[in-house]
Amino acid sequence: MGVRRQGLVAGGSRPALRPPRTGYPSAVGPLLKSLRPRQWVKNTVVFTGLVFSGRAADMGTLRDAGLAFLLFCAASSSVYLWNDLQDRERDRQHPVKKNRPIASGKLSPQAAGIGCLLLAAGSLVLAKGPVFPAIAAYLVLHFLYSCWLKHVVLLDVFCIAGGFLLRILAGVWAIEAPLSPWLVACGAELALFFALCKRKNEVLTLGEDGATARPLLTQYAGPGLDLMVGIAASATVVTYALYTLLPGALLQLEIVDSRAGMPGMVWTLPFVLYGILRYLHLVYNDLLGNRPNRALMTDLPTLLSLAGFAGVVAWVVYMP
Repeated sequence: MGVRRQGLVAGGSRPALRPPRTGYPSAVGPLLKSLRPRQWVKNTVVFTGLVFSGRAADMGTLRDAGLAFLLFCAASSSVYLWNDLQDRERDRQHPVKKNRPIASGKLSPQAAGIGCLLLAAGSLVLAKGPVFPAIAAYLVLHFLYSCWLKHVVLLDVFCIAGGFLLRILAGVWAIEAPLSPWLVACGAELALFFALCKRKNEVLTLGEDGATARPLLTQYAGPGLDLMVGIAASATVVTYALYTLLPGALLQLEIVDSRAGMPGMVWTLPFVLYGILRYLHLVYNDLLGNRPNRALMTDLPTLLSLAGFAGVVAWVVYMP
């Protein structure tokens, strides 16, 4: 009988070990991670206009808002890839971001660049009607943010807030609902509040290492940022309170015929107040850690506050 030579190691008799075959290229896993699907929860603000329009049960408008949500998921993932490409050297100095696929070398810059282009182009091609300018503005704004504006104090947080506002506007335009100025004002102020709190959380979490990982944080260190957070929080609460109270009073005086703030919406105000104060508590007591989104979505008091807010909105807007 002949001696089998296949699978033998040179100079030995043991079969050569072969790497296990998988059904996917090795770059798929790191690429999917770089898309940050956990961050897609931010795109749910697209449904804000749908919920407050009272048309959430209509399948046509729900489909249109859902498409806008998916387009923003693609657009935001392209922005994440672009941002990681621009910051890969700096991310290697960060205690957490150094594990990102591009910074760690698990995903090549070439593959990330191709994915970025495909997602950006796909979101623009599939966007129709008034959603297209919102997607285009979002991409331009955040590509500029990644290249330049993220290094300019204050403009960086306004860019983050602008991205959230564009999501809200796209959701309203997608279902062709009337655009309430209250929605714009409250959305912009709340987004700015969260952006400033994000910077505060980074200052507290990174400490002295923040200057190396993100030089801009040195300009946010100090009491000035606390004052900015307080102003943004106060403006958000006051504007939302006026939204729930002022339109109803003007309706009774027959000064306006708009129902921007429906009777009963005032009962959502305690949940908004509690939610903002709870978030400030988590930020200033350094309870959010390096992953504020995950920590926030697992905080039981915050989730209960959101559930209470959603319950009142459903009762006011959808109950006859």
